[in-house]
Amino acid sequence: MKFKKSLAILMALALPMAAEAHRFWVLPAATVLSGDDPWVTVDAAVSNDIFYFNHFPLKAHFLTVVKPDGSSGEMLNVSEGKHRTTFDLNLTEQGTYKVLMDSSGLRASWETEDGERKFWPGRGEKPAPGDFEKKVPKQAKNLKVGHSSTKLEAFITAGQPTDTVLALNNQGLEMKASVHPNDLFTGEPVELQFFMDGDAVEGVTVVIIPDGMRYRDSQEAMKLTTDSNGKVSVDWPKAGRYWLEAEYEDDQAKAPATTRSGKYIATLEVLPL
Repeated sequence: MKFKKSLAILMALALPMAAEAHRFWVLPAATVLSGDDPWVTVDAAVSNDIFYFNHFPLKAHFLTVVKPDGSSGEMLNVSEGKHRTTFDLNLTEQGTYKVLMDSSGLRASWETEDGERKFWPGRGEKPAPGDFEKKVPKQAKNLKVGHSSTKLEAFITAGQPTDTVLALNNQGLEMKASVHPNDLFTGEPVELQFFMDGDAVEGVTVVIIPDGMRYRDSQEAMKLTTDSNGKVSVDWPKAGRYWLEAEYEDDQAKAPATTRSGKYIATLEVLPL
């Protein structure tokens, strides 16, 4: 049984898959840079308000950096505080970088003979290969097994944007934009297409919230649902940074799971035209 680090990430963060109270995110100080030696500082956190540090850090070891050529990048000057993790990137190569958190794994729930509800993995538990077979009673009452995946992405470009880091890996819920994610402008609608394990899927719920929700009465959330081609169209109402979260679930999982679910999160910056 193959376990990627993602479900362990969620458990380590004490974030039940169904929990919606807290959002996790990665926020680059800028998404488009130029110059001979560009640097950018990145914050990562889990919070109630979008891009406001008020809960706990998203730890750096959950994140990876992908360079424009597809190789791994290095996080520099990493610092973990009470409410956020901060690190720097030295963009030594021209093109588009990606900061990524990617995780997936099985989860299960069942009832004991006494009616007690059980869950696996438990809160804070990091599953090891073989744990599902050892710890989940296959004949338990009301046993439910699902496969969950979570992907978080942020894109940063030095010089001209490139596409290598935008390629889909056909695992979990993924997004493909009709324009480069570092080339978004107000007045220029963009088409976003969502894929589950490589297939475009209808019925993905997409929520997009602009920065600054702490300072207004409404979240100003855009709530969209993908069509039969997995697409939604977004017309950015104003320039600024946006937090995007998409979710999908169906019954097309591979055994032993009976359901599969995917969550995709991205930070996007929209510039004035």
